[in-house]
Amino acid sequence: MLDRLPKYIDPLHLADKRSVLKGLIPLDCFERLASLLLDDTGSIAVDLNFRREGKLAVIEGRIESELHLVCQNCLQDLVWPVDNRIKLAVVGSIDEADRLPGDYEPLLLEEEKILLKDIVEDELLLILPQYPKHPHDCLGRSGNLGETGSEPQNSQPDRENPFSILTHLKLSETKNGRTKK
Repeated sequence: MLDRLPKYIDPLHLADKRSVLKGLIPLDCFERLASLLLDDTGSIAVDLNFRREGKLAVIEGRIESELHLVCQNCLQDLVWPVDNRIKLAVVGSIDEADRLPGDYEPLLLEEEKILLKDIVEDELLLILPQYPKHPHDCLGRSGNLGETGSEPQNSQPDRENPFSILTHLKLSETKNGRTKK
């Protein structure tokens, strides 16, 4: 078991040795994830077991963290807990990926070594919601209170529906008998 995670890994070699990788990866090193995060302080806890099932190299484990995302309704902090199981099988081609048992996701290995953070970042991007939102109605709650602590005044007065005149026209046509049949 390694307490300090390596930057690059050789999944096939690690599977042959039945290795375990356990440690933390800082959130600020995930470039693709950065645009979704409100705050990139903290880290992802990684616990991965590498082994072989016959000829198949397998990676199983979990990743855990608390991510601070931007709520797409109120644009405020949304704490998103992550506790995700990983079950990957290392493949060298799309044909091998098509033949995998149903409970494994393919990890296409194009070179001998791969960045460990890329594996973790891919898993995070797959599990995050496309449009993260608070589970409650964050727009109608106290998150939008003004400095006085009261609800903000609606800056737009209630306007009349611009199509309401059409309703009156339709009603007058029916009375005059000019409706189409």
